[in-house]
Amino acid sequence: MIALSSSSIDPVALGAEFLNGLAGAGAVATFTGLVRPEGGKQVEALFIDHAAGITEPAIEGAVAEAKRRWPLIAVSIAHRIGRVPAGEPVVFVATAAEHRRAAFEACDFLMDYLKTDAPFWKKQISRSGDEWIEPRAEDYTDSGRWR
Repeated sequence: MIALSSSSIDPVALGAEFLNGLAGAGAVATFTGLVRPEGGKQVEALFIDHAAGITEPAIEGAVAEAKRRWPLIAVSIAHRIGRVPAGEPVVFVATAAEHRRAAFEACDFLMDYLKTDAPFWKKQISRSGDEWIEPRAEDYTDSGRWR
């Protein structure tokens, strides 16, 4: 399942739904990303824009690549779009496999993709002004492990 929504993400409910009916799975890895206030900038929210009709197929392509690399049983991705207040979940990724290493690595791979290559545009909304942001150099280093 891939879901992009302006509605809140409930990682507990999504995790429970993901676990329901996983035949053959011996491991599930999940990741929940939160909008964090950035130091002295006092970030109030993150605004996430996307290209409807482009972003979803791009994420599906990353999921297909993860399934080629690891023997996955299931994958679930939920990503917020629009305005997401600081402290709220912005992304949820779950992967299931027979063994933990595949579940962990695939979840990490998908998060690196979402952070650096997925067609999202992000703007920090803060008391000191709004600012479009790019992934950090460390994010690209992390993502480079999979190339």
